[in-house]
Amino acid sequence: MNAEQLVIDQLHAYKRLKARKKQLEGTSVGPGMRLSAVSEDDHLQELHRQLRKLPSYMYLDEQDQRIEAAAHANLSKYPIGTKAQLKEVKKSRSTASPADEKLLRELEKKIEKVLEAREGSGGFEGYMGVIDKISELQDIEKQLQSIDQALEALEAYAPDYARLLKLRFIEGKPTEFVASELGIVDRTFRRWKQKALQEVVRFLSA
Repeated sequence: MNAEQLVIDQLHAYKRLKARKKQLEGTSVGPGMRLSAVSEDDHLQELHRQLRKLPSYMYLDEQDQRIEAAAHANLSKYPIGTKAQLKEVKKSRSTASPADEKLLRELEKKIEKVLEAREGSGGFEGYMGVIDKISELQDIEKQLQSIDQALEALEAYAPDYARLLKLRFIEGKPTEFVASELGIVDRTFRRWKQKALQEVVRFLSA
């Protein structure tokens, strides 16, 4: 398949990609949370790594600081796995003071929410399902961005070429309709189309 045909295929797919992007962005991944918000926060893992280097009082609110203090006071070990952490918290509650027991119960609920988010519950997708959809959404956004940038560049100096491609391949209008809209004959349409595709190929490969 030549480069120009690849461009045509991308333009034909533009509306479908837009529709899929909208569908993905609206996917519910938790109570009151949409995939679009999660996708925008893909820097959170890096932020979390940075926060771990700081004293917890700089990023935890007062209640979370109390929970952290109760955990340090009562847990005899700090397992790596989330399920093992949950088990250790449950175990430590039996010997904790009434005040710490209440805080550890709150910590237990927080850990359970993390596990639910990873495994999926309550009609929401699990962690890996969300990751897959975020990857798909980001791939679609990159494809759409490439097409948009190429057409914008073309429109900057050859607006008729850009309009021809949008009408013919994105909107799917017949050749006769596009030629009439542009006020050109069929032979001119074919020449413009060829030149427009060559320009977009050049922009996309730059």
